[in-house]
Amino acid sequence: MAKNFKKKKEEDELVKRFEEYQKNIASHFFELDNFEHIINYYQDHGRYNQALAAVGIAQEQYPYSIELLITKSQILSNLERYDEALELLETAQSYQPNDGEIFLMKGSILSLLGKYEDAIENYESALTFSEEKDEAYYSLGLAHQSLENYDEAIEAYKNAIEENIYHDGALYELAYCLDVCGELESSIDYYKKFIDADPYSQAAWYNLGIVYNKLGRYEEALSAYEFAIAIEENFSSAYYNMGNTYMQTEKFTKALDSYKSTIDIEGPSAEVYCQMAKAYENLEQYELGLKYFQKATKLDNLYGEAWFGAGHCLEMQQKWYQSLHFYNKALKLDYENSSYWKAVAKAEFNIGNIVSSIDAYEEASMLSPEDKEIWLNWSYIYYDQGEYDKAIDLIINGLEELPDESDYFYRITAYLIAAGKYKEAFNYLENALILDFENHVVLFDFFPQLETQKALYKIIDQFRKDNS
Repeated sequence: MAKNFKKKKEEDELVKRFEEYQKNIASHFFELDNFEHIINYYQDHGRYNQALAAVGIAQEQYPYSIELLITKSQILSNLERYDEALELLETAQSYQPNDGEIFLMKGSILSLLGKYEDAIENYESALTFSEEKDEAYYSLGLAHQSLENYDEAIEAYKNAIEENIYHDGALYELAYCLDVCGELESSIDYYKKFIDADPYSQAAWYNLGIVYNKLGRYEEALSAYEFAIAIEENFSSAYYNMGNTYMQTEKFTKALDSYKSTIDIEGPSAEVYCQMAKAYENLEQYELGLKYFQKATKLDNLYGEAWFGAGHCLEMQQKWYQSLHFYNKALKLDYENSSYWKAVAKAEFNIGNIVSSIDAYEEASMLSPEDKEIWLNWSYIYYDQGEYDKAIDLIINGLEELPDESDYFYRITAYLIAAGKYKEAFNYLENALILDFENHVVLFDFFPQLETQKALYKIIDQFRKDNS
C-alpha cells in the first residue's frame, strides 16, 4: 500500500511538472517513459484532450516513436475521431507491418464503426502476430456475435478460453451465445471439463453458476457461486450474481446480504444500489427502496432505471405527485422507453391530469403496441368518462396486436354492455369464454350491482353447461 502511495505521489508530481512546462513554455526534456506515464494519467482520468496535447508535445521530442503514434490513435479513438485514428494506425503499420497490437486496435475501431467484416480480417491477422491471442480470439468472437454468426463466435470464445481459462469475458459471452443457440445445457460439461482440469478455477465455477442460473437451476447456481467465493473470498461479481439468483427465487433478504458483500468488496455502485432497492421494494419496505434508488441516482445521475424505481416506490405509497416527478426524470433520459411513458400516464391519471395521461398512453402505444396494459388502461380513461365508443375503439386497436388476448374480449364486453350494445357484447363474451373461461371474473369488477352480476353469471353458467 505504501508502495502504491509513493508511486501515485511520483506520478502526480510528474504531471504537475509537465503542466508547469506547458504554462511557461519552458525548455524541458522529458524521458519517453515519463511521457507515457503523463499520457496514461490523463487517459485514466478521462481527460482525453489533455492526453492528446501531451502526446503532441511528446512527438515533438520523439518524432520517430511508433509507440506514440499508436498511443495517439488510441486517444483519438476515445474522442470518437475514428477516421483520424485509423489513418495513424495505417502509418504505424507501414513501419511495423507485423505488430499484432496495431491489428487489434484497427479491429476495435472498425467494430465501433459497425464494419464487422473488416474488423474480423484484422483480428484474424492479429492472431498471427499477437502475443495476446486470448484477446484476439475474444475480440473476434465479439465481432462475429455482432453479425449474429453465433457458431463462429462460440468457436472463437472457446479458443480464447483455451489460451486463458481465466478470461471472464470469453466465459461469459460463450454462455450467452450457447443460450441463443439453445446449447446451454451442453455447455455444462464444457465448464466442468475446466473444473476437472483445475478445481480451483474461480472463473469456471462462476460461469458455471451463470449457466445454471440461465437454465433456472437456481440451487446449483448458488452452489457454484459459493465454490467461486470459497476459492476467492473477495469475488465481488460472484456475490452480485448470487444476489440476482436470490432475487429470482424471491429470497430477498439473502439477496440483500449478497449485494452488501459486493459493496464491501468493491465499494458502492449505482447498479448494486439499484438491485438493493428492488429487494427492499419486493419486501414492501418502500421507504428503504426509495432511499437506495436515490443513492443510485447520486452515483449516476443518468441511470434512468434508478429514477424510475424511485417513482415506483412512491407510487406504491400512492404519492402520485412525487412519483410523477421521478418518472419524468427517467423519461427525460430515455424518451423511447414505453414503460416510462406508461408510468407517467398512470400517475397523471391519478393526479387528475386526464389530457396529459391520454397523451402519455398514446406515446406508449406507439412504442409498444403489443403491451396489453397500455390499451386496457388507456381505454379505461374514456370508459370512466362515459365515452364508451372511444374506449371500445382502443380495445379493438389492441386486438389487432394481440387477437387472442382474452382480457381484451372481456373488457370490450364490459364497455359494450355499458354502452347498451348487448348483442355485440354477448358475441365478444362468447369468444372470451372460449379463450379463457376462468378469466370471466374480471367482468364483475365493472358491474358491482348484484342484479347485473346474477344476469351475467347465468349467461356464463349456461355457456359452461353447453360446452361441458
